[in-house]
Amino acid sequence: MQHRYTLVLRCAVINLVAFGLLGAALLQGWLDGLFDPLTRIMAAFIVAAFIYGLVLCAGKIWATCTELNDIKAGAAKPGTRADKYLTAIRSGRPESRGVLVDMLRLKLTHRIVIVRHIANSLVFLGLIGTVIGFIIALSGIDPEAATEVDSVAPMVSTLITGMSVALYTTLLGAVLNIWLIINHRILATGTVYLMTAIIELGESDGRA
Repeated sequence: MQHRYTLVLRCAVINLVAFGLLGAALLQGWLDGLFDPLTRIMAAFIVAAFIYGLVLCAGKIWATCTELNDIKAGAAKPGTRADKYLTAIRSGRPESRGVLVDMLRLKLTHRIVIVRHIANSLVFLGLIGTVIGFIIALSGIDPEAATEVDSVAPMVSTLITGMSVALYTTLLGAVLNIWLIINHRILATGTVYLMTAIIELGESDGRA
């Protein structure tokens, strides 16, 4: 039982390391471009979606770990998926057990797929920021005024601002996507363990 919270520990270690690297990057000034007025708006949407996904994933990891611990302890708490599965196989016919297993697999998969969707949305938000950045960059270019010395500086400034928005939002979306996907993999692994434990519990209950 000393390893009963392995999933939670993995999640905690990975996120502590990730936040540590994030803090180091901030101290080095590598992310200062994210705090520019235009970039900050788009970055706020990406970060908000990431935090929601991370909190949701962490909650599901904790719930999965807790239910898995209960099953390993030899008891399924009332109202849990294990308890509902045991009730279903006790009241059903033996030939319907395969259907119940498939239903359990679908329910557990559906339970975690939202985290994957949120992770994918981070990439799309980053791409939206890229498009917005290019629009900003191109909006300041006037081909007719390109030969005028006084007009070059404002155009270059607008171009740099737009490219900053494009590159930083793309980088932010990609990095946070990888971060959340790693957490999703921990959740997916725990879900597989949970499904296996529930099925084994059902089999041992049927033989009892």
